[in-house]
Amino acid sequence: MKKILSFLCILLAVATVSAQQLPDVKVENAQGKIVSVRDLSQGKPLIIAYWSIACKSCIQELNAINDALADWRAEADVDVIAVSVDDARLKASAKAIASSRGWEFICVYDENQELKRAMNVSLTPQSFVVDAEGNIIYSHSGYTPGSEQELFDKVLELKKGSKKKK
Repeated sequence: MKKILSFLCILLAVATVSAQQLPDVKVENAQGKIVSVRDLSQGKPLIIAYWSIACKSCIQELNAINDALADWRAEADVDVIAVSVDDARLKASAKAIASSRGWEFICVYDENQELKRAMNVSLTPQSFVVDAEGNIIYSHSGYTPGSEQELFDKVLELKKGSKKKK
């Protein structure tokens, strides 16, 4: 009975994540402009990674994603949004880190943590895969070297699924 109950809980959690839409929340981009997160998706798969300046594993994950990004984009036309959840006092430091690391993806700043709350993020690092229609299809917490590949594997599954529909 416990196994069945555990399975049903997992199934419900997966269904909840897969049914969730990317919220229409406004955040600040690297240039200081307020933008809608939905507008950043531009009809292609996204990886959204939450981070903060105090989270070393977050920065490791973003560095690993950045190292693989050119190959990922060539293979699957995916984009990445790094969402800093640092407050207004630390936003300048977050922007400096993003700039100094040479990250080649979109960096946004959620200083009031509205997007974080809308996507039910409690800890960083937390990453999501979003399909081209804005549906959140996968969520992952924590980081260990190599786990960034799980995110890209989900993107590849989306690509395979879209080819079958054609």
